[in-house]
Amino acid sequence: MSMLKSPDQIALMREAGRVVANALVAVRKHAAVGVSLKELDDVAATVIAAAGAKPAFLDYHPRWAAVPFPGVICASVNDAVVHGIPNGYALNDGDLLSVDCGAFVEGWCGDAAISFIVGNADPVDQELVTATEAALARGIEAARIGNKMGDLAYAIGGEARRAGYGLLADHGGHGIGRTMHAEPPVPNIGRPGRGMKLEEGLVIAIEPMLIMGGKDDYYHDDDEWTLRSANGRRAAHSEHTVAITADGPMILTLP
Repeated sequence: MSMLKSPDQIALMREAGRVVANALVAVRKHAAVGVSLKELDDVAATVIAAAGAKPAFLDYHPRWAAVPFPGVICASVNDAVVHGIPNGYALNDGDLLSVDCGAFVEGWCGDAAISFIVGNADPVDQELVTATEAALARGIEAARIGNKMGDLAYAIGGEARRAGYGLLADHGGHGIGRTMHAEPPVPNIGRPGRGMKLEEGLVIAIEPMLIMGGKDDYYHDDDEWTLRSANGRRAAHSEHTVAITADGPMILTLP
């Protein structure tokens, strides 16, 4: 299968993942009440450039998008689930911010996302962030040789559903390598024992996107990129790039 990566290729993806992780650390450190999303985009751009890497999101133009993406990061606030454009919006106390970032090193891609509360956190919002991170952790734990994609998808979404959260419709994780989005799709909802078998060398981006209120529906903002929850409730997004190895799942997007 061409989607399987060699150890040397995974090592290069680890370098890309490290750049992404460092950019996200810097963005989170800089985020504060009054700071604009554009300022955070500039922070990530500086980290990526200093590492000699190339941003994966800037000018990304998939077939379905009317215009290329204009930022280095996706910055999604409150009811914006994913793909938020980093504009002049200044963060407010209590905002729930999700930041997605990707970078290429020597032609290989890393992709990761974090969510956190700016300033004082509402406990309900923090529970959502914690549940999203837990869903990601369960998905990573299931990313093992011999499991099926359905096992991984159920690990991500099963508990989230039981806890009453929605999962963004029509969206999930993806294969990754020379391109940011590749085969196979990595769903956040599935049935155990179903789907393709996970093999050594497969590298995937696992990314749960949870929405308060139990609904999965969304709509596009006027910018044609930002996806907002249809029920107007807050959402969180957490993501890592993960390689399936003989020693278990290897997270590539850590500092």
